[in-house]
Amino acid sequence: MQNGILILDFGSQYNQLIGRRIREMEVYSEIIPFNTPLSEILEKKPAGIILSGGPSSVNSETANLVSKELLESGIPILGICYGMQLITHLFGGKVSRGTKGEYGKAELEITKNCPLFAGVSNNSVVWMSHFDEVESVPENFDINAKSGVIAAISNLEKNIYGIQFHPEVTHTEEGGKMLSNFVFNICKAEKNWFLTNYIEKTIAEIKEKVGSQKVILGLSGGVDSSVAAVLIHRAIGKQLTCIFVDTGLLRKDEDKKVMKNYGEHFDLNIKLIDASERFMKKLENVSEPEAKRKAIGNEFVAVFDEESHKIEGAKFLAQGTIYPDVIESQSVKGPSAVIKSHHNVGGLPEEMGFELLEPLRELFKDEVRKVGEELGIPHHLVYRHPFPGPGLGIRILGAVDAEKVKILQEADDIFIEELYKNDLYEKVSQAFVVLLPVKSVGVMGDERTYEYTAVVRSANTIDFMTATWSRLPYDFLDLISSRIINEVRGINRVAYDISSKPPATIEWE
Repeated sequence: MQNGILILDFGSQYNQLIGRRIREMEVYSEIIPFNTPLSEILEKKPAGIILSGGPSSVNSETANLVSKELLESGIPILGICYGMQLITHLFGGKVSRGTKGEYGKAELEITKNCPLFAGVSNNSVVWMSHFDEVESVPENFDINAKSGVIAAISNLEKNIYGIQFHPEVTHTEEGGKMLSNFVFNICKAEKNWFLTNYIEKTIAEIKEKVGSQKVILGLSGGVDSSVAAVLIHRAIGKQLTCIFVDTGLLRKDEDKKVMKNYGEHFDLNIKLIDASERFMKKLENVSEPEAKRKAIGNEFVAVFDEESHKIEGAKFLAQGTIYPDVIESQSVKGPSAVIKSHHNVGGLPEEMGFELLEPLRELFKDEVRKVGEELGIPHHLVYRHPFPGPGLGIRILGAVDAEKVKILQEADDIFIEELYKNDLYEKVSQAFVVLLPVKSVGVMGDERTYEYTAVVRSANTIDFMTATWSRLPYDFLDLISSRIINEVRGINRVAYDISSKPPATIEWE
């Protein structure tokens, strides 16, 4: 990664955002655990290093620390939030527990200019999220800004900077300028990250790695697997076979849409497997959410394994693993404590006997979408909302059966169709309908009904770690409710979910 920016991960929820902001500047960024050995860090020859935020306290016995030798290496350093406290601690300053902490927007006042704040207003709004604070700065460090607490420090001789706020979030008004100052003016990083070059480089690598062998890929119709499929197909053509498993838990007509969009339009070799009856059988009388997820996941692996071994000469299994999957499967506390074990990361069951091919594992989701458009995938397919692996199985609360799936498919299809018609689909991040195991009394055509309740859910988010409910127009919600109740047999009541994340999650199960 020579001449890129290295981000040491101390567990901040904003780490991926830092990486994305830097790549938007066309500079390569990489996120690695904070406890990566110093020798490995130096081997990467970064132009600069960012110490991320994190939930730890530098005064804790179990604090996440780095060696002072790293900070003395001569590589420009920027500490963000916990990163600034860590710099202070390692150089002999004092970090103490704040009386109330700072959360949310704060007024930043620059008291002494430095290269990090070149061109930045003396007073601006920044985003804070901390309880500990710097009480006294180390020797030979300047205080550059305040916000009620010490908000920025620097040591120009050592090329080390610390800021208590988060420049990577949009709430920090001039955060982009500050990051740009660090990347270009302080680190002298070169622009070296272009997605067109990435496509050409990856196609060449796939050709070299695969040779004349065959590749199989589980195509879901989602953005990641679709872009991976088209990219690999561009490299090796008919040596790629895509397996599309219809679990019976997909969106309405998803099988037909996938076969048309990718089989016909991109001439992909797709093997469609209708396994809906198998999945419904596995889900009989299963109502507990985790039990449903496990039943669906296990059956999917079984079906895919059976079908993949019918393809003679297949050596590689391709997956749509993307960079956030890799980051979330790394640990900030060492190999024994993983934040999240992702289904696309961590290898394959040995008995499957395939080598992995993951052409997107260096890309963030927004970069995957850009690659998709560069490859000619239509915009509306590239910008589809996320769809969970277990499908409608976790959007039908309680036990799942074919009748409930049909009801939910129809209701969900109406909601998505109207979002597109009313130019709202790309203004929200994820939208869907949930079917509750609750029936209520209604009146339709002078007759008493006793049918299911549906909940419409729409959320807005940048990173899917936090989210707010979408403020959809009342007239639009009225239209959705009317259409679902009038057109979907089995639903006579519609509610709108106005819960944010946290405390709720985006999905219901």
